Amino acid sequence: MKVVFVSNYINHHQIPFCNAMREQLSEDFFFVQTEPMAEERIKMGWGQDFSKLPYLHLFYEEEFFCRKLIAESDIVLFGGVDDESYIADRLREGKIVVRLSERLYKTGQWKAISPRGLVQKYKDHTRYRKAPVYLLCCGGYVASDFHIVKAYPGKMYKWGYFPAFKPQDVDNLMEIKRRRREREKKPSLLWAGRFIDWKHPEMAILAAEKLVQEGYDFSLTMVGGGEMEEMLMQMTEEKHLSEYVTFAGFKKPEQVREYMENADIFLFTSDYGEGWGAVLNEAMNSCMAVVADCGIGAAPFLLKPGKNGMVYPDGNFTIFYKNLTTLIQNENIMEKLGRAAYDTVSSEWNAENAARKLLSFLKGLTEGRAVAAESGILSEAEPIAPYHMYRRMCEEASGSVKTAEE
Repeated sequence: MKVVFVSNYINHHQIPFCNAMREQLSEDFFFVQTEPMAEERIKMGWGQDFSKLPYLHLFYEEEFFCRKLIAESDIVLFGGVDDESYIADRLREGKIVVRLSERLYKTGQWKAISPRGLVQKYKDHTRYRKAPVYLLCCGGYVASDFHIVKAYPGKMYKWGYFPAFKPQDVDNLMEIKRRRREREKKPSLLWAGRFIDWKHPEMAILAAEKLVQEGYDFSLTMVGGGEMEEMLMQMTEEKHLSEYVTFAGFKKPEQVREYMENADIFLFTSDYGEGWGAVLNEAMNSCMAVVADCGIGAAPFLLKPGKNGMVYPDGNFTIFYKNLTTLIQNENIMEKLGRAAYDTVSSEWNAENAARKLLSFLKGLTEGRAVAAESGILSEAEPIAPYHMYRRMCEEASGSVKTAEE
């Protein structure tokens, strides 16, 4: 079986999965990159020399070869590209295409009322509802968005991003974290990402202010940078938080992991604009207790509230802060969630498992059948409306789910 993955550009979040696919398929796996990496991503530390990857081919340098790959492969995985022309011939000829997609409506499903938008969605997606075109949903809200435009009924499956999994000696790592807390006599909080509006880094600063007001001792490290950096630094100074908050700047991915392994609680405050959020995988891999907004695409797939992390309704500062103080006050809960978080990525949400499950699924497609997994990766992605998701996550964690919310 020959498989080609077509996407805008390869990055460190995709490479572990691609390496796992290459290991399984040998020379029958290819990655076609359609454009150079965006300058913004390079400045964030994403820019690396990927030229030695044996499966990587650049469409803008090897167009004839790449077009031949796309046309003749048994399966094309297609995601991260707005230009449909790369797969137009396959779609017209009824060949198998497996799309990978984040949300259609990150800023609100009300945008689905746009007549022009609906026409485009029909052209790109809905008209293939009965064709051999399948959707891997990179986030908990993707199925709901595509359900609105009546695309891919019964053909939507849970998927995501799979950054490098780092095996940990969990007992040893927990002991290192515990000794650091005892030495410093305070927990370590971490926020990491771009300082932009829909990631809401200000939530972390506001939480720090309230923690100080209520007499908690802690440290908060803000890793990243961006358009809100000056404002966040000014907030920190005006609220007299410089003793508690450190701005570390942008760091390379491996350096961010080091920060995670030396911290206790990860604050993930993005709203629905966060299509997936691979830092969640990485924080869970680092045995961190996570406090996450339910609007983050990865949250509904990776997190079970109170079991392997803490979740709060989108933008709800009160519950966000309550979850945070619960962890600070209860080290046993903090450690329990950190261990369970690691178990989630080590047992299910990692590149090797994703590649195994996907290849089994793709083999079924070549034989004329689509078989969903029973749970986790490649299980059916239900079209659950965003405003129902927090309640649904809590019900699933407590085992009280009775019917699907749509």
